[in-house]
Amino acid sequence: MEKKPERRGLGRGLSALMSDVKLDTAEQPSSRQNDSIVPVEKIIPNPSQPRRDFAPAALEELANSLRQKGVIQPLIVRAIAGGDTYEIVAGERRWRAAQLAGLHHLPVIVREFDDSEVIEIAIIENIQRADLNAIEEALAYRQLMDRFGHTQEKLAEALSRSRSHIANLLRLLSLPTDVQARVRDGSLSAGHARALIPSSNPSELARQVVNRGLSVRETEKLMKEAAESKFKDRGSKPGKSEKDADTRALEADLSANLNMLVKIEHFPGVDGGQVTIRYRTLEDLDLLCTALSLIPRDLAV
Repeated sequence: MEKKPERRGLGRGLSALMSDVKLDTAEQPSSRQNDSIVPVEKIIPNPSQPRRDFAPAALEELANSLRQKGVIQPLIVRAIAGGDTYEIVAGERRWRAAQLAGLHHLPVIVREFDDSEVIEIAIIENIQRADLNAIEEALAYRQLMDRFGHTQEKLAEALSRSRSHIANLLRLLSLPTDVQARVRDGSLSAGHARALIPSSNPSELARQVVNRGLSVRETEKLMKEAAESKFKDRGSKPGKSEKDADTRALEADLSANLNMLVKIEHFPGVDGGQVTIRYRTLEDLDLLCTALSLIPRDLAV
């Protein structure tokens, strides 16, 4: 039987972390009496750390700061059973920069966290980073929702984000991987990408936006022109009209929730229509079938 996500409030890990350390770029001197000083070689990174890329230039900049000021903000670690080694819970970026700076010892705060809490803290810590791109942030929210059962409302409250901010980022995950890659590398902004979500061919429009250097407003105009052209091509089909904003928003919400492209078509002159869900892999199909099978029978009519 498939294990369901654990339904709980944001865990003890987050509360403990927030009380121990500020997750921002400004380091504050520590006044704690329970800080420990540990050799760098006794500290290992979290193997489940969701962030794999650490920008070399940013690490070198932090390393220069550490050479001058030292590590002011302790790392949060947990002890590894059977030895004197510690695993990083929060602060891997500082640990990497400290090695570049040639530091041999680091201040740490030792806490007891289980494996799930460690992963949750690592995801939340990454969300706080200013250099996180929109796709990375969206994937972090999706992971917190899928793995720990958090709702958009709960995440918004705990992380001081608006629900619309989280919802808009999650919608980006319905875009094709090549468009998401453009957001990751910075050639497309999140605003550009959001404008492309309703498109039936976002990859081609994204290519045009990048090649022509269009602004977000110009991208929205391009989208409108593409929709009008498509409408004219369908002129032989009576009663066909452009989708209203509510339908497009519903498509975007469903696409973000399923992480698959969802299209809604209303049949002209009647209340009915059809919903099309495009899956990319057999694994996607399996997940979709599982989701549909969980719908109560009294609702699936």
